[in-house]
Amino acid sequence: MDDRCVDVEVDGGRGNLVPDLASIRSTHAMCSSDCGTRERSAPLLLHQCLILGRAAAMDVVNVLASATQLVSAMLTAVGALEQAASNFAEAPRRLQVLEDFVSDLEVLMQQSKQKHAHKMHSPQLERQFQSLGRLIDQLHGNITKARRVLKKGKGKKGLARVVWSSVSGDPLMRYVQLIRDDLNWWLELQRLTQSVGSVIASTAKSTSSLVRVKSEHGYPVSKKCSYVRELLIKDGSHRVVLIVGLSGIGKSCLARQIASDPPGNFVDGAIELSFGRWCSRAACNGSRDEYHKRLVRKICKFLVQIGSMSVNEDVGKDLEDVCCLLQTALVGRSMLILLDDVWEQDIVDRFTKLYDNDCRYLVTTRDEAIYEIAEAEKVEISKDDIKEIGKDILLYHSLLTVEELPPVAYELLDRCGHHPLTVAVMGKALRKETRVEKWERAISNLSTYATCAPGPVSYVNEKEVETTLTIFGSFEFSLEAMPENSRRFFMVLAAISWDEPVPEACLESMWSALVQDTLFSLVISKLVEGSLIIKLEDQSMYHMHDMVSLYLENKTDEAVHTLLFNPFPECAALVAPWLFIFGKENTKERVEQKIRSFFSFLEFTEIEYLLGSTTQALMTCRSISEFEASRLGFSKILGPRMAELISVGSPSLIVAVTKSITVIFFQGDYKNLAQSLETAGSVDKLIHVLCSCEDSSTLVNVSTVLAKISEHVDAAIADEILATIPMDRIAILLSPENEEWHEIVFATLAALIKVGKLRAVETMIESGIVKKFLVLLGSGSEISQHHAIIMLKTFCELGAPLQGCMEPGVLTHLPWHARLSLERFVLFEPNVSPSPKPQQSFEVFLHKLLQTDSKDNIEAIQGLLPLAERANDLRVQDLLLGSNLSDRLASLLQRRDIESSQVRSHTAFLVMKLACTGGEPYVHRFLDVNIVHELIDIMQCNINDLQDSAYDALQQIIIAKGGSLVLQKFLQSGTVEKLVNFLDRKCLKTKELTVQFLIDIALVGNKPCIERMLSSQIIEKFVALEKAGGSFSGAVSRYVQGLNMCKNIQSAERAVMKQQILRKVRSAVRGHNLEASLVASVVACISEKGSSSSRRKKRKQFGEEEDDLVIQPRFIGQSGRQTVNVNIFLG
Repeated sequence: MDDRCVDVEVDGGRGNLVPDLASIRSTHAMCSSDCGTRERSAPLLLHQCLILGRAAAMDVVNVLASATQLVSAMLTAVGALEQAASNFAEAPRRLQVLEDFVSDLEVLMQQSKQKHAHKMHSPQLERQFQSLGRLIDQLHGNITKARRVLKKGKGKKGLARVVWSSVSGDPLMRYVQLIRDDLNWWLELQRLTQSVGSVIASTAKSTSSLVRVKSEHGYPVSKKCSYVRELLIKDGSHRVVLIVGLSGIGKSCLARQIASDPPGNFVDGAIELSFGRWCSRAACNGSRDEYHKRLVRKICKFLVQIGSMSVNEDVGKDLEDVCCLLQTALVGRSMLILLDDVWEQDIVDRFTKLYDNDCRYLVTTRDEAIYEIAEAEKVEISKDDIKEIGKDILLYHSLLTVEELPPVAYELLDRCGHHPLTVAVMGKALRKETRVEKWERAISNLSTYATCAPGPVSYVNEKEVETTLTIFGSFEFSLEAMPENSRRFFMVLAAISWDEPVPEACLESMWSALVQDTLFSLVISKLVEGSLIIKLEDQSMYHMHDMVSLYLENKTDEAVHTLLFNPFPECAALVAPWLFIFGKENTKERVEQKIRSFFSFLEFTEIEYLLGSTTQALMTCRSISEFEASRLGFSKILGPRMAELISVGSPSLIVAVTKSITVIFFQGDYKNLAQSLETAGSVDKLIHVLCSCEDSSTLVNVSTVLAKISEHVDAAIADEILATIPMDRIAILLSPENEEWHEIVFATLAALIKVGKLRAVETMIESGIVKKFLVLLGSGSEISQHHAIIMLKTFCELGAPLQGCMEPGVLTHLPWHARLSLERFVLFEPNVSPSPKPQQSFEVFLHKLLQTDSKDNIEAIQGLLPLAERANDLRVQDLLLGSNLSDRLASLLQRRDIESSQVRSHTAFLVMKLACTGGEPYVHRFLDVNIVHELIDIMQCNINDLQDSAYDALQQIIIAKGGSLVLQKFLQSGTVEKLVNFLDRKCLKTKELTVQFLIDIALVGNKPCIERMLSSQIIEKFVALEKAGGSFSGAVSRYVQGLNMCKNIQSAERAVMKQQILRKVRSAVRGHNLEASLVASVVACISEKGSSSSRRKKRKQFGEEEDDLVIQPRFIGQSGRQTVNVNIFLG
């Protein structure tokens, strides 16, 4: 064969070198003429494939192409080895050629992994690398076995070799055939994957896309709609379609109609991102940094919506970095992206610069500068366009038929200029009205109001002034038809920022501040009916059309004055916190001054209203980032005044102060509070209030504040606090019927234990708290049971004398999962001396772990289990951590051949034992040698028992001491997003275990971890699984229960997160037949009462016979799945 190079072709005009597979195969065919030729061609093929592999740009397709050619070349080498099987002198050299191929294939894979490390979040790319890795492992194993066969047969000659082959069945040929089968299997798998991918792509193209944009009610389909759709479908047209027109003329309605049913070529559906004037340089007073900050928030919101945002917070993120994330997120996607109400050309430019996607952009704007973009298809909505739909809009909103519509209605349409928003407002004001005189009066009043309406602010285009005045006139007419209290309420809404939807509780507080007699629900419904405010479906949130917000723009000062400086100061105190969170930016300085004034004059009644309203407002924040920013703001205002209020305030004010402290203050804030309380001598005042209080609320809140500050005061004051807190009354609050207090009581006990150690625990035992824990374990909610188990473990770790109240006979009456969790702690006898250091046997076991024989490996693991039981003993810890045991366990987990499944399962069990008993030092070592991520990979395999073992080990690792290290590693490496993406896998077992593991993470995680999961669309994916039914039913509820049990987040943060989850669930399940039941179950879990009532009812139903029931193993977050290897929990 001549030494010619394999031809290459340029793929898709991109300049990426893709080897010509046909040329490679023809080369193989030429190489197959004789054995010697094959031998000479193998190195040449190897050289060619390596050159091609290095030259390729190595995207997902090219990586597989290079690997495929190497594997094809290897098949040629296998053929040569097969012919050399009868010639043992030639076989070793040809086996070496094959081994060189495998090594180079391994190098190719490692280089590709390094080159595409930033893309390893792709499930498809990860699966392809895993498939290639398994092939390499199998080839290495079979080649090694073939070498052993050659060594055994090396000394045999002539008849001896014939006899040996007849007895052994020609073992070399057997391994050659295995190698050939592996290579053929892998090549066939790649061809099958490519074929399936083509079929799926074809099906997806003909399937209707996922609708993510909802069309507007009452807006008829115009001719422009068909025209815009044709522009989006037409080949060769620009990627951007600009829809321009006056404000309120129907640009957004037209765009949403198209996006709600996008053309079929957008296989990834359509999505909407609204910007508004808020995201413009003009709204930022020309500040470039502020504009970039707002644009970052909008793009991050978009990335979260499409499930590509790695974090939920935009704080500290650079605009260019976010644009890079956007570029990565849209690669390969075909999506219609609606950019609504764009005020800056820069926004459109940033999206149109994105490449390697088939997305198109539907942009609505009123800015003519943006309309002048050359690289865009331009669609202008003129007055002639809206004439055809004006009548239909009027009929829809007036609830009249064509026959009922008075002839004068056409004159009203002309006076409105057929403007959709104006027509809609006037139509609702004339709802079901058929009298001609009423319509004539409306025309007259509209003209009057338009003439008298306040002129629009400066940023309105000159062409829009006349239309804007007419729209404003329609608002005036609509308000005139409303009662006085509705008009007054509408005007104070000018103080609110309407860039994002506003909670109903905020509007209700503003209504209360006006001291009105009528019901809030009646007033708000009037405004909704008049199109002056819009209520979001299935949510207690409201938003406002930008023209309505524009109408209120110059009424902001008057609204703030009405709310904050009315004759009733307590009303101002009630509404001020809401304005501080949801008010316009230019009003917050005045709001802050008003809040400070209450403290300056020490107006106790108003301060009580203010603190109570602050707590309520924080709980309704729309996101964790908003909650954190608002909490910090209140902390700066209120923090320096708390000690003074406690020292001079009345008992009722002190109670209000302590309640607000538990919401506003976090762990770091209590240090400053403790110092100021000591300086002001206010600790005694708190102790006095605690001793004289009678109600549970005061007892809990004051006790919590005292317990938290005890960590930062001197020992004498801490001892006094510990002696003062009435443990017997605290114990009463731990009864199952007082579940509303359980979380804060457990937090108080944990703080006291942190300070008082064993002495605090002994005081709690004397007061009967342990007995209350046992009652909770028997009849409390899952959340309370979880906290009780943690507290009892803490008692045991501190050496508390629990033998009297927690004997083995007592444990037998507990639920099974509680008994398993406690037996090892309670029954362990600390006085037993540790066993001597088993150095000799340990070295033997360690050596056996290096063997390739599975029986030796399993025997070694079983021999190490007694040491794992004593892993927390210092001598055993030095022995285990001082060796390379962790590295050897990691290597065992990395095996991929089927024969090693049992070894890997036993290894996972040993890892679980070490983590459970030894805690943080072992977890830290497991992270260093990558054992945790190996277990995550094993959880994706197709062997059920092995998957279970990996999950059990992972669960115990994150629950063990040192689990926080694992979660931190997860956040740094993007493992949280990777786990959430596992929910899209086809394997049901993988998805089931992933659901359980994510729930476990929620149970032990922290705020960043929970936020990362929420931003990765875990709730939306859980809802999708629940729609499928089966074992996934109740996934969202179990996740919320895990969140309820998490002790690493504050109760206020938890409340905000749960409301965010509820909104996500309502949005994801809307329109499905599970909507009512799923939302109801999530609401029940959010209330933290759903899990305990049913259990108590069941216990009452069975009465004394419940001890005879067979209780199945159940672990939190595992949906009833029986866990193997239960002895891990036993002492």
